[in-house]
Amino acid sequence: MNRDDAIALDHADPLAGLREQFNLPEGLIYLDGNSLGVLPRSTAARVQQVVTQEWGEGLIRSWNSAGWIDMPRRLGDKIARLVGVGPGELVVADSTSVNLFKVLSAALTMVRADAPGRTTIISERSNFPTDLYIAQALAAQQGFELLLAEPDELPALLDERSALLMLTHVNYRTGRMHDMAALSKSAHDAGALVVWDLAHSAGAVPVDLSRDGADFAVGCGYKYLNGGPGAPAFVWAHPRHAGRFWQPLAGWMGHAAPFEFTPGYKPAEGISRYLCGTPPVLSMAALDCGVDTVLAAEPLGGMVALRSKSLALTRLFADRVAATCPQLRRVSPQDDARRGSQVCFAHDEIGYPVMQALIARGVIGDFRAPDVLRFGFTPLYVRFVDAWDAAEHLREVLVSSEWQRPEFNRRHAVT
Repeated sequence: MNRDDAIALDHADPLAGLREQFNLPEGLIYLDGNSLGVLPRSTAARVQQVVTQEWGEGLIRSWNSAGWIDMPRRLGDKIARLVGVGPGELVVADSTSVNLFKVLSAALTMVRADAPGRTTIISERSNFPTDLYIAQALAAQQGFELLLAEPDELPALLDERSALLMLTHVNYRTGRMHDMAALSKSAHDAGALVVWDLAHSAGAVPVDLSRDGADFAVGCGYKYLNGGPGAPAFVWAHPRHAGRFWQPLAGWMGHAAPFEFTPGYKPAEGISRYLCGTPPVLSMAALDCGVDTVLAAEPLGGMVALRSKSLALTRLFADRVAATCPQLRRVSPQDDARRGSQVCFAHDEIGYPVMQALIARGVIGDFRAPDVLRFGFTPLYVRFVDAWDAAEHLREVLVSSEWQRPEFNRRHAVT
């Protein structure tokens, strides 16, 4: 394949028109949608409408007239279509970290009630740190033990002591994707519950929580769902679990009748009890636009079509880099079935300055310590020619040694 072949693929791409939904700066190759999605064209006007009309004119009446109070459930039903669950089963609220605290706490309460002899929480050693930190804190508070292992070692750790398996579906550093169905089954066969973090999955790869046996799930709104920096997250509990126990943050929005203002807490039915505080209306309006950009692919094949393009993009980029940048070590799986929508390469010494040099050229990826150059491919707006050109820029940075420039070796607060 050459660059003209990549351009031809873009001309033939049935999803190419979806790129028009986004504000992309001219000449920029954006390969960091797995960290922060691109701004949809509709978002600024929608947020402005909420500010000037719904807030500015409707004021407090807009909780009813504009439907603000229903946003967590209404948005949740949209995201539910992307992760294989039914209407009314998923809500948008809080952050991924806060939602993970809720579901882990509820799950551990269930285990303590049903099987008090189970004392271990199992996770991947390279899971995203916030997930491990929260699990570590809960384990210390509630008398559980957190066990960490490499991906291939996880099934062997599941035994009669196991309370919970907690995993991120697509690993943030490597792009490796777990087999959700197989690991959920392994956990259940051992008598454990399973919690999935979909931060790098929702909107990027097909997910079917119901089919694949998940018990709980959380996910992020600002990556592949394009909801903007700090966008609200989402939380799901299987209907057989959702009403069993309170989640620990028993806030007023999770009350069965919040506007009765009774002093005692009575949890709402089902997933609504996983709400806590007042919905962040402006952020939810932005997330609504972002989710719509993903749902716009439904008439064109939906997540299956997006996944097919994602795999083609990541194969093209990975093959080009492997062929032209021998200094780098590939850390993402070559097997399509085991790779999410990102490709990662590593270098023990120069990963950070190489990424900074790329960013200066207008190729935006990111760096994950200690050595990973990470490239995310959002098929809604990334083109085949972008993948080709990004690989060529990476080759030129390495050949020219421009990464040695002092400004590329100064560490920023955010990498």
